[in-house]
Amino acid sequence: FSSKLEIHIPVILFEAVLQPELGAGGPGAASGKGEVPLVLQMWEELQVEIQPYLVGRASCDKCRKGFQTSSDLLRHQCTHTECERPFLCPDCGKGYKYNSSLVSHQHMHTRERPYECPECGKRFSHKSNLIVHKRIHTGERSYECGECGKSFCQRSHLIYHLRSHTGKKPNKCDKCRKKFQISSHLVRHQRIHTEERPFRYPDCGKGFKDNSTLVTHRRIHSGERPYECPECGKRFSQSSNLSRHQQSQH
Repeated sequence: FSSKLEIHIPVILFEAVLQPELGAGGPGAASGKGEVPLVLQMWEELQVEIQPYLVGRASCDKCRKGFQTSSDLLRHQCTHTECERPFLCPDCGKGYKYNSSLVSHQHMHTRERPYECPECGKRFSHKSNLIVHKRIHTGERSYECGECGKSFCQRSHLIYHLRSHTGKKPNKCDKCRKKFQISSHLVRHQRIHTEERPFRYPDCGKGFKDNSTLVTHRRIHSGERPYECPECGKRFSQSSNLSRHQQSQH
């Protein structure tokens, strides 16, 4: 096939799908060229090949959602079916559809943080977390609240914020019926009932209910004080201590 034909076939198909009146007796037939009626007859046979040109570069035949790559499409299609999870974590037995997802998960067990921020040196176990973190340095806040205009660097933060306007708390504790706007807050709360402390510091063995408390505790051992007072230069291991200092001293 010529490059010209390869370029124009998707356009013809696209127009035929969006304008079904271009069938027999329509403008395509009247032109005498016959391209559109031919495409309509071939529609069922060519549906799979047409999909990439209809929504993005690849689209789901179940919900029509579009994706940029075929691998993203395959990953999405597993949400509609019971896909196998052949990649099992040897530490906890959790299964994944893709080896890359398993590798990313294993960083949780090994505490490996291969992704480093070039601005401040902070390290992350997942590349996506590094991308979000970089927005702190760039000041990028792409997600804006339509109610009050407040903007956020993550879409999830905007969703949580919107609940402050609606008062919606969809996450309920099955033990005490307390409700939370954010699911992670519910998970942290439930550890009050179970006494679970899954975040453990290896040097002293002390356990914590959430990762943020573990990070704060780690600074006792490392001596790290990342929060600096802009007025006097005094540094603190916790942001709350810096806030107290600023209120009492300045």
